Amino acid sequence: MVLQKTIHEKLSELASNLWWSWQPDVSALFREIDPKRWSELSHNPIVLLREYGPDELEVRARELVLHSRINATYRRWQEYMKSTDTWGDTHAGVLGHRPVAYFSAEFGIHESLRIYSGGLGILSGDHLKSASDLGVPLVGVGLFYRKGYFTQQVNQDGWQQEEYSLADPADLPLTEVTTPDGTPLLISVDTRTGQIFARVWQVECGRVPLYLLDTDVEQNSEEDRQLTAQLYGGNQRTRIRQELLLGVGGVRALAALGIHPRVIHMNEGHSAFASLEVIRMRMHDDGLGFEDALRETTAMGTFTTHTPVPAGHDRFDGGLMEEHLGPLREALGLDYEGFLGLGRVDPHNYSETFCMTVLAFKTTRRANAVSNLHGVISRRMWQHLWPYRSEEEIPIGHITNGVHVPTWLAQQMRVLYDRVLPANWHLRSGEPEVWKGFEDVPSLEVWETHQSLKNRLIVYARYRLTRQAERYGASEEAKAELQQVLDPQHLLIGFARRFAPYKRADLVMRDIDTLLNIVNDSKHPVQFIFAGKAHPADDMGKQIMQRIVQMSREKQFNGRIVFLEDYDINLGRHLVQGVDVWLNNPRRPLEASGTSGQKVVLNGGLNLSVLDGWWAEAFDGKNGFAIGDGLIHANQEVQDQRDADDLLRVLQEEVIPLYYTRNQDDLPLEWIERMKRAVRTLGWRFNADRMVMDYLNASYVPAAGSTSCEMRIIP
Repeated sequence: MVLQKTIHEKLSELASNLWWSWQPDVSALFREIDPKRWSELSHNPIVLLREYGPDELEVRARELVLHSRINATYRRWQEYMKSTDTWGDTHAGVLGHRPVAYFSAEFGIHESLRIYSGGLGILSGDHLKSASDLGVPLVGVGLFYRKGYFTQQVNQDGWQQEEYSLADPADLPLTEVTTPDGTPLLISVDTRTGQIFARVWQVECGRVPLYLLDTDVEQNSEEDRQLTAQLYGGNQRTRIRQELLLGVGGVRALAALGIHPRVIHMNEGHSAFASLEVIRMRMHDDGLGFEDALRETTAMGTFTTHTPVPAGHDRFDGGLMEEHLGPLREALGLDYEGFLGLGRVDPHNYSETFCMTVLAFKTTRRANAVSNLHGVISRRMWQHLWPYRSEEEIPIGHITNGVHVPTWLAQQMRVLYDRVLPANWHLRSGEPEVWKGFEDVPSLEVWETHQSLKNRLIVYARYRLTRQAERYGASEEAKAELQQVLDPQHLLIGFARRFAPYKRADLVMRDIDTLLNIVNDSKHPVQFIFAGKAHPADDMGKQIMQRIVQMSREKQFNGRIVFLEDYDINLGRHLVQGVDVWLNNPRRPLEASGTSGQKVVLNGGLNLSVLDGWWAEAFDGKNGFAIGDGLIHANQEVQDQRDADDLLRVLQEEVIPLYYTRNQDDLPLEWIERMKRAVRTLGWRFNADRMVMDYLNASYVPAAGSTSCEMRIIP
């Protein structure tokens, strides 16, 4: 007789697969068990269920009448996992039982698993989720950072402070991978100074497994045990060892698991060493010479470059390369200079350092940028790799980034979508015709839904601000004042991203007098929420942040500029779902794509952005607002001033008047029309399902089925 599973067992199974993290109704189930602890635990269901034993949980579920919902959710999850009727079943058959191996240095799937720092990680997480939803055979490969990326606090001077906390694998949805005899799987990579060992953890992300390598094992020296402790921590030696482990170790881990990928997708240059290990394996296993193995490996490889900023491309000197890749170089049968030439634009320029991006380009046949404009810039930036081709012929295409709709869409907006879009629209969100019905939603409904989300954001922001103030010993009077900042009736503009200087977080503050007039206008006031982290080594970014924090504390701004600490997925979710306008003003063309504004679109917010990255191909004059005309002045200071002036002009002449022009029912009808147009025209184009489908059609299928075609540019 098969015993029926308990409520605790069913919820524990759900908690062990991150599928729940993009199902709002499942998150709500966990939250209802104990709302206070759910918040305190950073939305971690594994720890929550550990605190509630089976009997206690049974009583709690009975009190809240949760049994039927839990049972229905558990059945839905099982059906999802077992489904054989997916888009991938029809379109990705060539991959068969040999999946795409997707390598990335970070994965942002949920706030409880802190192995991400920002946009690259969130993009990687969304890629896995959409691959799962579409049924595309894919596995992820990354590193398990026990300390993750830092948590952020700002001190009383407004200066960023970084803190790291150690995660316990027992508190996370991790399963240690074992060999057939039950012992932990251990892989190793060789260096001149000895071996680096790593265990392998498995994370279930819907139908997609993610494998994370972890060097905190007794076989390693203390230095190497700390190798995977921090994301983007340490010096160049730490970086090359992490990337050696990610690329070479990742390929070895897949081989040890019996996974033989048909396609290697290297997401950014951090994982480019993977191609070298694949070449070595082909030489060892199939008796190929280096040139033949290189040709076969490039045919199965695809590479995504994410930044036009030179500092974003890792470079290592010959000494570091020989110390860490010397054994692999010898296995490939290459001499010192020949090996280093794989990472040089000019193989014979012996003073040139080894570049991971160059290696990735040379060992993959299909390479892409992450927006149309980024494709243009990348072809110009790397044209010297193909000296006999014109710029237009450089084999770097583009697949514009997108965001995972179920992850970033607010539940209240989902209700509207479900009513006006076709049944099961979420299974076809990459198709334009699916979104046509959104413009039929009554304007009042769109506005009331948005206002509800905006109110929720403001309540959450006040809570975070109060918690920040308590750390400094703020008085009760001061904390009470914080409960009055931000007004739901006033235009709310959000800015949240990495505080790199080129992103110009303080651009709107170049003219303080004008900004003061804007935020303090008695009839049409404007308020701003800022959030974001600066890299620990980026003092210029920290100085920009400090200026904003200090300004937010000045009485003259009347609480209409606030800075929220510790930007993460949870805070990002609240922001993109609740702001009226999302501000993005990088120096064009340094924003390769950007995805935060795409999340705002899904929830009815409007973008106010420089024509860079995705917005350069998204803005049509009626679905948001543009800063500048897309032209770039040769003098950077002149360009910054020009953009600052235009930002203030667009705010005063377009954004603010449109927001505050109301009918007799106090509805900004023209504003709402832009909201609806943005959802209809952009929702299908800039989502991760469309992105993964493009990768499959333009890259994965050709890589799996041929050895001669180059990637086309997606129109």
